[in-house]
Amino acid sequence: MSTICELHKQLTSKERSAVEITQAYLSSLQTLEPKLHSFISLTEDKALHQAQQIDAKIAAGEEIGLLAGIPIALKDNLCTQGIRTTCGSKVLGNFIPPYESTVTQRLADVGAVFVGKTNLDEFAMGSSTENSAYHVTANPWNLETVPGGSSGGSAAAVAAEQCVVALGSDTGGSIRQPASFCGVVGLKPTYGLVSRYGLVAYASSLDQIGPLSYSVKDAAILLQAIAGHDPHDSTSLKVKIPDYLKSLRPSLNRRNQRRIGVIQETFGSGLDPVVEAAVKQAIEQLQELGAEIRVISCPQFRYGLPTYYIIAPSEASSNLARYDGVKYGLRSDDADLMSMYVKTRAEGFGAEVKRRIMIGSYALSAGYYDAYYLKAQKVRTLIKEDFEKAFSQVDVLVCPTSPTTAFRVGEKVNDPLSMYLSDLMTIPVNLAGLPAMSIPCGFDEGGLPIGLQLIGNALREDLLFEVAYAYEQATSWHERKPSL
Repeated sequence: MSTICELHKQLTSKERSAVEITQAYLSSLQTLEPKLHSFISLTEDKALHQAQQIDAKIAAGEEIGLLAGIPIALKDNLCTQGIRTTCGSKVLGNFIPPYESTVTQRLADVGAVFVGKTNLDEFAMGSSTENSAYHVTANPWNLETVPGGSSGGSAAAVAAEQCVVALGSDTGGSIRQPASFCGVVGLKPTYGLVSRYGLVAYASSLDQIGPLSYSVKDAAILLQAIAGHDPHDSTSLKVKIPDYLKSLRPSLNRRNQRRIGVIQETFGSGLDPVVEAAVKQAIEQLQELGAEIRVISCPQFRYGLPTYYIIAPSEASSNLARYDGVKYGLRSDDADLMSMYVKTRAEGFGAEVKRRIMIGSYALSAGYYDAYYLKAQKVRTLIKEDFEKAFSQVDVLVCPTSPTTAFRVGEKVNDPLSMYLSDLMTIPVNLAGLPAMSIPCGFDEGGLPIGLQLIGNALREDLLFEVAYAYEQATSWHERKPSL
């Protein structure tokens, strides 16, 4: 596996050209795609054109940034001008956006190479990438297991070296959980740090775009490129973006000793013993690196799941009302306007999307708004207050990313409640709008990766990078890769 910095050095020394690097990744991508189905659309022509532009700059003696010429995959709910964006749904099967999302534009501006749009659960609703209208993505570590979701295509593509890094979106764990299942690094930034302009909405108060990579350093480089205020996004934060690479140090005892809190409510019943053992071993490693370990209680953490499954579907039912067969996307013609609406949505949406629309519509209905939606928002505030109390005592919180390792394809597809539990550890972070990262911390007896989740206070991605990098450099989990 090659890192961004290694490829950058090869480019600037003219050891390899951007076209050669791009062709190598495209070849690997196409060879593995029949096994993995990580992508919905490939963009070979665009990738080679972008690579040629970088080679021309190098030949002209111009300086290039770290991401110039680097093959990147994009989750297929990010609008790309002139390139099909489906959201994994039949509804948008032929949708070609007339504009570019802010994050993809920023990457294009620094010379990144787009190799394709990755598979996802339809409209980012799912934990296994089995809800895509196109195909099921396989986990590179075991093709009979899921890669997680909804950013399963992006996580699998990074793990299988079909690209160097990838972008995903995270509404309730959709970057971190697949990162855990696929043994890669996945970061959900602070809400508002990265523009959502051009991200097809699922739940607008929860969605956030972030990086997936093989190394912590690559995640820092990618976040550096996409973070920052955007006037097109009213929720975008006007804050100074620090140099995240300066946070990467091999130990945790320089300057002030880092205080790491272990969320006690995330251990016990429901947690796979193998996952628990690996995470506790990782915590011991952090202590050896110089961190002070404290046990922290977040009593409302356990209410994250039911709270999320009222708020997120409520927002989804509103956001997805725009897919009515009139303005864009699929239209199923029928005798009259109302029949056309109904038929379009019945034929266009998959089972999970319909389920969440119905839940959300019910929660927002006149007779139940106060009993469900309003109460969920109050609990959301309590969850956020729990985190605020915790961060008055520690710098970073840790817990498992997922209660289990990757499960088998089809194992939970007919059991929605069991599927929802996959996001048990990740959801509270989105409700509070905080940054969190999953990093590899071990493997189970079947050779499937285990993830450690690091949670930071708002806009403290620098601390997450510091702790994650120190742990990564002291261990070898990130050096393993699947044999396909």
